[in-house]
Amino acid sequence: MGMMKEFKEFAVKGNVIDLAVGVIIGGAFGKIVDSVVGDLIMPIVGLVFGKIDFSSWFIVLGTPPAGTAMNLADLKKAGVPVLAYGNFITVAVNFIILAFIIFMMVKQINRLKRTEEAAPAAPAPTPEDIVLLREIRDSLKK
Repeated sequence: MGMMKEFKEFAVKGNVIDLAVGVIIGGAFGKIVDSVVGDLIMPIVGLVFGKIDFSSWFIVLGTPPAGTAMNLADLKKAGVPVLAYGNFITVAVNFIILAFIIFMMVKQINRLKRTEEAAPAAPAPTPEDIVLLREIRDSLKK
């Protein structure tokens, strides 16, 4: 019974809910970034480097069965081990773009937080022993 109570307290904490929402939004945002990289950026990068399609960059590590086309999809479908470093390049560019976007968002949020002026903190209460010492001091002065 104690474990269920602990789990309930854990699951309904605000941080867990925030994390769940963040993961869901992150997954959807990841698809948008995949599209931006795959459909917008990588074609431009490929054009700059001579109309190269990075997804076609791979090294065949095994012997393909006779009649298998030498493209990545067919080799993978045939179960041939393939080192698809072109896909890695695409994913790396995807990560860099995503990291930059998150950096810009955090930078903007921090800038907005700095512009909000924090209310001055209330002075800490004087400890009781200091108050008593002051009373003794003041009584001796009289």
